[in-house]
Amino acid sequence: MADVTSMGEITAIAARIGVDLSQIDLDSIHLPPGEDCGIPSDDDDLMEEDPLEFDAGFGNILVVDNLPVVPKEKFEKLEGVVRKIYSQLGVIKEDGLWMPVDPETQKTLGYCFIEYNTPQEAELSKEKTHGYKLDRSHIFAVNMFDDIEKFLKVPDEWAPPEIKPYVPGENLQQWLTDEKARDQFVIRAGNDTEVLWNDARQLKPELVYKRSFWTESFVQWSPLGTYLATVHRQGAAIWGGATTFNRLMRYAHPQVKLIDFSLAERYLVTYSSHEPSNPRDTHRVVLNIFDVRTGKVMRDFKGSADEFAVGGTGGVTGVSWPVFRWSGGKEDKYFARIGKNVISVYETETFSLIDKKSIKVENVMDFSWSPADPILALFVPECGNQPARVSLVQIPSKEELRQKNLFSVSDCKMYWQSNGDYLAVKVDRYTKTKKSTYTGFELFRIKERDIPIEVLELDNKNDKIIAFAWEPKGHRFAVIHGDNPRPDISFYSVRSGTNTGRVSKLTTLKGKQANALYWSPGGRFLILAGLKGFNGQLEFFDVDELETMASAEHFMATDVEWDPTGRYVATSVTSVHEMENGFNIWSFNGKLLYRILKDHFFQYLWRPRPPSFLSKEKEEEIAKNLKRYSKKYEAEDQDVSLQLSEQDREKRKKLKEEWEAWINEWKRLHEEEKMERQKLRDGEASDEEEEYEAKEVEVEEIINVTEEIIPFEESQQ
Repeated sequence: MADVTSMGEITAIAARIGVDLSQIDLDSIHLPPGEDCGIPSDDDDLMEEDPLEFDAGFGNILVVDNLPVVPKEKFEKLEGVVRKIYSQLGVIKEDGLWMPVDPETQKTLGYCFIEYNTPQEAELSKEKTHGYKLDRSHIFAVNMFDDIEKFLKVPDEWAPPEIKPYVPGENLQQWLTDEKARDQFVIRAGNDTEVLWNDARQLKPELVYKRSFWTESFVQWSPLGTYLATVHRQGAAIWGGATTFNRLMRYAHPQVKLIDFSLAERYLVTYSSHEPSNPRDTHRVVLNIFDVRTGKVMRDFKGSADEFAVGGTGGVTGVSWPVFRWSGGKEDKYFARIGKNVISVYETETFSLIDKKSIKVENVMDFSWSPADPILALFVPECGNQPARVSLVQIPSKEELRQKNLFSVSDCKMYWQSNGDYLAVKVDRYTKTKKSTYTGFELFRIKERDIPIEVLELDNKNDKIIAFAWEPKGHRFAVIHGDNPRPDISFYSVRSGTNTGRVSKLTTLKGKQANALYWSPGGRFLILAGLKGFNGQLEFFDVDELETMASAEHFMATDVEWDPTGRYVATSVTSVHEMENGFNIWSFNGKLLYRILKDHFFQYLWRPRPPSFLSKEKEEEIAKNLKRYSKKYEAEDQDVSLQLSEQDREKRKKLKEEWEAWINEWKRLHEEEKMERQKLRDGEASDEEEEYEAKEVEVEEIINVTEEIIPFEESQQ
């Protein structure tokens, strides 16, 4: 078989030999049967890996039994009811609903056939409507048409099932055992999706897996990094494996637009929005919650977009994503959503409301879970004479642990520290004249007795708050504030050596080109980033020493993301800008390690790591004896450094050889043209300039002549 040739190579060859491909009618070229001349079809990958299931079987046809038996005059009404129910779950083909009629009585036979566009839609409809109660006497019994033949083949006598030998699956955490302790990341550029190792020692990425047209919109890692999710018209899929990414499970949800994992990766939420048949109606929203491992739908939610908008207010075509917010912890025990005057909290054992009722909170506007405990933080704005308030509610008891009333509130936003030890509430308040606002912070110490609250105001309380961020697993936070083009950045600690019960300011950095804060996952180090209007200014800051480690720039950078270990940082320019698309990899202290340019660059995502299995005591022991452990890695780093030095020497040697080859080629051409030069010199053989006598020759040239007549009288004078 011929070597595969890409379209880019064909275009380059055509340009080199002077052929204009736009003038060639490719449709007029006919290849011999079975021959592709080494040119892969754009559709080969789709056909091999994930063919659309429009096959010749009957997998897209449902049989719906236990329908009412009605005479001819009620036929259209029954058909309309059935069509209305089943068209909500998929697209029914034209003439795809057939209801047989008894030729003698002219009455329906109590069942019908429904043909969808895809088997996935048929499977979803079967799952959703089997057991559907039309009325007291008619409960639907729904089966796939293909299953009828299977039921007919059931033997009369029972036989024990064949016991298949156990085949262990692939280790989905294999990537965590990398000997070089590298991290993986996924990128999307053009039609390609690539998973790569970050090989910072070699100053380049190493390809793990690459696939074209892997997703139709975006990819997303699960929170612990076990799965990579892709999104398609028919639904979502997850992928994983030791060395290659195999498809592990599909989740049928036609026209899915968004997905979200629970924190412990046990459940997957999918979302779709459908245009209403009546333009005056709002979009219809469908949400499914799947069990990740089995693919089973555990609970579905349907309704208008208004029902899933923040606070349940009307007039909104979209929803607040994620609609469901998962409680902290390792069990995915609770999830909740906000509605009009209620917070609905569900438990995953039965996927029903706790105590079968929602928590009633008048005018509730926002809520968030503690990252570590089943505690809800609620914000309720002012209403009439009632002040605004922030409440902490314990789940499942629904006991209110703490409440703080707030007055003259314009807006409020809540920030949890990653361990759930602290909650910062940013409160924007009106001044007495109501013409302007000022900002302060209410700091809740969640783990202390009675949950004490401390008020923090900036030195200039009228400063606009641009960004706020807690140190992960720490007790410090940073705030960007000010109205100037170059705002200030202040650092605070809620724990100090002199007074552990008071927040203290560590320092303020004046006039910085920054509008975003990115803490290292391990704490201590922070990137002060100037995105958008600041054109990608980066400052790498050590909060322990309160000093800048490095300043740099990634022009037009749109995103900044730390790797899960806090050793490296990726900055990227996505396709929102037409130029300089690609990503840079930096060390934690601001050294640029390597740069990759990619046209039409869409996504860069580090693969998350699960929490360490080491105990806190073991981690402290390793940190204490780090020098002893580091000797092995220092030796490996030395080997890599020598290898890179050898590679540099080889590169310089190759460049020198190329230069010498170029010089020799020009010497050869010079010798070949010797006779031509001698002819031009009238037979003089030598090329040496010193063998010739230089003579100066003067040449006079009249440039201009002017004639002027002078009167005789003037000449006499």
